[in-house]
Amino acid sequence: MSTESIKKAVDSQVKNLEEKTGKSINEWKSIVNNSGLEKHGELVAMLKDKYGIGHGYANMVVHQAKETGAASSADDELVTEQYKGKEALKELYDILIKEIHQFGPDVELAPKKAYVSVRRKKQFAILQPSTKTRLDVGLMLKDTPASGKLEAAGSWNAMCTHRIKLESSADITPQLIKWIRQSYDLAG
Repeated sequence: MSTESIKKAVDSQVKNLEEKTGKSINEWKSIVNNSGLEKHGELVAMLKDKYGIGHGYANMVVHQAKETGAASSADDELVTEQYKGKEALKELYDILIKEIHQFGPDVELAPKKAYVSVRRKKQFAILQPSTKTRLDVGLMLKDTPASGKLEAAGSWNAMCTHRIKLESSADITPQLIKWIRQSYDLAG
């Protein structure tokens, strides 16, 4: 995800938080910085427990308050490493992330060594550059029969019920976005 698209996503999340809570981002940052807590996890938990805001919002507020940014450099490095030698697939990843961020402000990306876990309250998708020419999208769609491009995940990844194989931007269809959205909705 480019720095510009990360900034746009964070700006959108800030705007949504302010509309939802009636508090500005500066008020939220003040709450964090005056809480007496230091650890990231403690601050996130405090915002969730005391103020009832969701994990995605709480995480963003703590990053903003501590000026650690929306995405850590370690996360950026993990994604960069995933696409070394698979640069053509990075465009597909960027398109999907842009679409997924439109689902809601609670979307959270958690890069791992081989894939990116996409979470809401729980994981709903995995984006994995499996080969030099294929990006696999894993989804949690319990009770949805496999059909056509929507394959059963089988032994590919036990954290997913289905997998869709993408080889070009032509594979990013409205139906694919609908399946990802369905998985997002089920994770709420």
